[in-house]
Amino acid sequence: MSYEYIKVEADGPVTTITLNRPERLNACAPAMAVEIRDALVDTGDARCFIITGEGRAFCSGADLAARGDRPVTGGRGAYDSLGMSYNPLMVQMAECKVPIVTAVNGPAAGVGCSIALASDFAIAGKSAYFLQAFVNIGLVPDGGASWMLPRLVGKARATEMMMLGEKIGADKAADWGLIYKAVDDAALMDEARALASRLANGPTLALGQMRANIQFALQNNYAASLHQEALGQYRAGDSEDAREGGAAFLMKRKAEFKGA
Repeated sequence: MSYEYIKVEADGPVTTITLNRPERLNACAPAMAVEIRDALVDTGDARCFIITGEGRAFCSGADLAARGDRPVTGGRGAYDSLGMSYNPLMVQMAECKVPIVTAVNGPAAGVGCSIALASDFAIAGKSAYFLQAFVNIGLVPDGGASWMLPRLVGKARATEMMMLGEKIGADKAADWGLIYKAVDDAALMDEARALASRLANGPTLALGQMRANIQFALQNNYAASLHQEALGQYRAGDSEDAREGGAAFLMKRKAEFKGA
């Protein structure tokens, strides 16, 4: 499949999606959001995704000058763009069957912040920052930020990010638990690829079920989550990887998972 706003490159079981509008700091037009979603749906042989940005930014937010019948900002235009483009992307990130690593290589603002934080592992270069800038232009956070941020860093810090609209640097984000880790800029992609490779060589079905269980538990009670875990264990227990893992444990060797 060909894309206008992103690059998709497969390297064995790891597929990298690069937001590719460096002249606009990878501002996310509605069409870019659709393309990212399509790339995540069409997993092919991917057992892990990396999402990063081309150039000096991860994503500067929604493209306020995007083409279309209505501007992204302003009442009905923003509502339609969220419903048709951005929200389906965020849902697909949550429901993806394989792990997602985001390599945040600069500003991650607005919906770009949401995309960066919706992964399983967000790794940021030291020069990167996270910004909920909506208050500065009289808008409200979107892209799932109102749901995501309190669960990641608690109500007080989420309120700080949303209502004060100040940059949160990579080191501070790591200290808060907003992201997985902050690394030197030069090491960012090596770190992301090493982690993605580790995940891609793991038990893919089980990892996908873990993603589903976490999403379920964030929205349901303890008893329901216990039942969800039991269902997940039933599904994973019938996989070839589970049989391989059990055999490897008994034989005291490293398991060789195939993703099935």
